[in-house]
Amino acid sequence: MKKIISASRRTDLVAFYPGWLAEALSKEEARFFPSGKKSSVRVDLSPAQVHTIVLWSKNFQPLLDNQFGLRDLIRKYDQVYFHFTITGLGGSFLEKLAPPPETALKQLSGLLKIAGSPERISIRFDPIIFWYENELLKSNQPFFPELARRISSFGIRTVRFSFTQWYKKAVRRAKKANLKFYDPTFEEKKKIVSELVEVASAYNLELWSCSQQEIAVLPGIKPSACIDGRLLSELHPSQELASVVKDKTQRKDCLCTESVDIGSYAQSCLTSCLYCYANPRLSPSDKM
Repeated sequence: MKKIISASRRTDLVAFYPGWLAEALSKEEARFFPSGKKSSVRVDLSPAQVHTIVLWSKNFQPLLDNQFGLRDLIRKYDQVYFHFTITGLGGSFLEKLAPPPETALKQLSGLLKIAGSPERISIRFDPIIFWYENELLKSNQPFFPELARRISSFGIRTVRFSFTQWYKKAVRRAKKANLKFYDPTFEEKKKIVSELVEVASAYNLELWSCSQQEIAVLPGIKPSACIDGRLLSELHPSQELASVVKDKTQRKDCLCTESVDIGSYAQSCLTSCLYCYANPRLSPSDKM
């Protein structure tokens, strides 16, 4: 059975390492050091062995511009699926090097041409975050209606979301940056979800909760497998089957099916998201 390639949950390869990704696709193999490992691993990327390439990014412009021949290289694969994160916070102090929302939204038409179908594009409104500025509670939630309106005009129907999970490293980072965040209670989250569902319904969107089971059971929400072997099999040009076995390398609440991630936490993400759970490379004033 051909494998699904994830590029990548661990870092934004398309935005910041397009040359590395292009070289891997050109050589039809990826070599990298997994977290905590002293020896490198090799992943076969020959088209005969790849069912789908799943690309995750907050900025697909390097792909759209065909930097390092990246757009040409992915055309040799049967299927490409996109996870496009647009939180409405790009360019702000929370996501310094992510593109501003309008810049990101303008990339959708180009992505649709590559994907071949809006069903192969999933928008990630992820995370929903709350913080204080001058004692006033702020959030990116108010951006959602505009996001819903714009993506629906392209025929995109899938939105994945979660509420910020404040891991210890993110809490320390927030403190260093003088970010006073607010984590809503579950009752508050239920109300927020209800508002999201109302907007989504108006634009015929489906809302999927990522790795938060208590949210996934709320009315109007579906539990997300962000890499879904069943869906990718249905969307495959030849309906070729992919694995539907749960990916044991992911978090307990993650419902993703098996894939091989070719990114590395050693490839630090430059977006500088203050809430990030991974390994962002921060500006000097933000370093922990």
